[in-house]
Amino acid sequence: MADYDNKPEATQGSMDLTDHKKTFAGFIRASTWVLGLSAAILIFMALTNS
Repeated sequence: MADYDNKPEATQGSMDLTDHKKTFAGFIRASTWVLGLSAAILIFMALTNS
């Protein structure tokens, strides 16, 4: 059976957040591109009466 009581204590501020920050920046960048492309498609459709 797993031993859940024998784990190291967590210390605040000791975790490396480099990968987390890169992932979040990529998510924001991708979201911005999707939003921009969606707006461009909608504007194109409005101008061509689609």
